[in-house]
Amino acid sequence: MPEILFHYERVNPTSWAYLSSLLTLALFFKFNRIWSVRNFDLLLLIVLAPGLLLVQWSWENMGLQEHAPHIQYLGFLWLFVAGGLLLVRLLLDPSMVRRPLLEPNLNSSGLIFLGGSLLFFLMANVVTGKPSPDDLSPARQVQEVPDEERTWTSPRDSFATDGPGYWLIYRQPRIITQQLIAAQTQPGRTTAQDPAAQELKIREATARVIAILSHVLIVLGLLVIGHRHFDNVTAGIAAASLYLLMPYTALWTGSVQHALPASLLVWAIVFYRRPLLAGLIIGLVSGTMYYPIFLLPLWCSFYWQRGVKRFATGVVLMLVVLVVTLAFSATSTDQFARQLFQMLGLRLPAMADLGGIWQTWSPVYRFPILAAFVALSISFAIWPLQKNLATLISGTAALMLAAQFWHAYDGGIYIAWYLPLLLLTIFRPNLEDRQAVDILGPGWLVEKRLAQQAAQQ
Repeated sequence: MPEILFHYERVNPTSWAYLSSLLTLALFFKFNRIWSVRNFDLLLLIVLAPGLLLVQWSWENMGLQEHAPHIQYLGFLWLFVAGGLLLVRLLLDPSMVRRPLLEPNLNSSGLIFLGGSLLFFLMANVVTGKPSPDDLSPARQVQEVPDEERTWTSPRDSFATDGPGYWLIYRQPRIITQQLIAAQTQPGRTTAQDPAAQELKIREATARVIAILSHVLIVLGLLVIGHRHFDNVTAGIAAASLYLLMPYTALWTGSVQHALPASLLVWAIVFYRRPLLAGLIIGLVSGTMYYPIFLLPLWCSFYWQRGVKRFATGVVLMLVVLVVTLAFSATSTDQFARQLFQMLGLRLPAMADLGGIWQTWSPVYRFPILAAFVALSISFAIWPLQKNLATLISGTAALMLAAQFWHAYDGGIYIAWYLPLLLLTIFRPNLEDRQAVDILGPGWLVEKRLAQQAAQQ
């Protein structure tokens, strides 16, 4: 960036948290309606920043400052409490029928300019920044992961626990970046270090490409939802601008594990009027990161009166495709079984060497939290009885937020999994008329059958 903008320096996270919080209040706080729900939502979003800053500072100073572990515990505890408040807010959202139109304090043109500028700077930071080891590990093939990193006895296997569970999703961008880098390699004398250096360069480029594409897809998805499903493009622009303005987005812009699942969830909402396509995306994100598998009761209940067969077909079809590709790419039955279990998260909850708040708390308490999470997931099958688009968005956000509480490693910082959907919940209008039975057609098979019956009559 200094080569593009004269003497440009990245704003440090603490300063950006202050500036973005003030700008958030200036743009979206309703000063003429102090006690509105919108203002309460904004304050809840701002409350996340201190916990993130504490965690980020502790990671940077671990081993350098003796009180860094205590600071980290306070940060995760802060995120735990803030997440609980946000979860209550999301669970109460279906009861908030009245949705007055509260426009941002800046018009759409100004928000587009602001959002575009933020997107440019954030993506430039991804290009010029250095990916972390956790960002690079999912970009490797399973064959490239050392045996000591993927043994079943290693609880801190970042590839198997923290990263996406389906490594083939990185294959296509990896091929593209590998070809580009190979084309740029100067011919000449090679050394033993050259292949390793080139491989590292390919992995870094792959992580950057996927992170940038994921954030762009999130922003575009929010705009499309505002325009097509909310009938209010300003709401989509406001949600996208606030997403780019959040301190969290600036801290973890380059993290593939945060942004990629979020982009898929947003586009599942974009295509909710196409049950088959929505099912394919939910199946893909469930294979990429197994937590969304708990969304199935909610989404199946939403489509129950119309579209559930198409949605279930899409989910099953995508999972079958993922499993088949794993079978063809695996070199042995044992490797295929490991990859399949990794993709679906089929393992007992970890009890040792945990991260986040579970470094301090007893892991035994994860079991009742996990049981409550499963109960919440199942309860969405029957509550609320009549589901609409608002219920689908807030329920999806609530489940992805609730997964943070029992996440074994650094649970609480994966805010991107629910942040875009939370922003849609904040800015949404009344969507009671967006029910599957009212907006979905019977499907082309049913229409064809009805046409044949009408022709026979």
